[in-house]
Amino acid sequence: MIEITILAVMLLAGLAVGLYLRRREGAVRSAPVTLDRDNGTRDDLLVAAGVTGSGPAVLHFSADWCGPCSAVRRVVADATRDLADSPQPPRDIEVDIDADPALARALNVLSLPTTFVFDAEGRERFRISGVPKTSDLRSALSPLAAGSAAG
Repeated sequence: MIEITILAVMLLAGLAVGLYLRRREGAVRSAPVTLDRDNGTRDDLLVAAGVTGSGPAVLHFSADWCGPCSAVRRVVADATRDLADSPQPPRDIEVDIDADPALARALNVLSLPTTFVFDAEGRERFRISGVPKTSDLRSALSPLAAGSAAG
């Protein structure tokens, strides 16, 4: 009987962890807005990738071997296309993690797909692990594309 109880507790714990991770998958989470940029190397890598601080940008990491990355590619393309006529249209920047591992390390990318939303000043505003919903990404981008600092 003790074995059955232990098994049941382990199954419930596993289920709870699985549900928690599933809930976080694709969620658009706010990044802390800091006034000081992290360091020159990180900034240089971001500028080289196209996050220049001249408007909002969506930076998403992908790889040829990543199946869900193609879904992120479509979501980002749809969201940026929907906001193309905004005062500050967001740029869609895709980075192959195999081709640019230094930027992935600088941004602490631990899994694919991972997406970042940067404001017009080049500050990280949101981080998304997994495939976001187009509506969630559009909601995060809309205030930034409108030129609002309150994203």
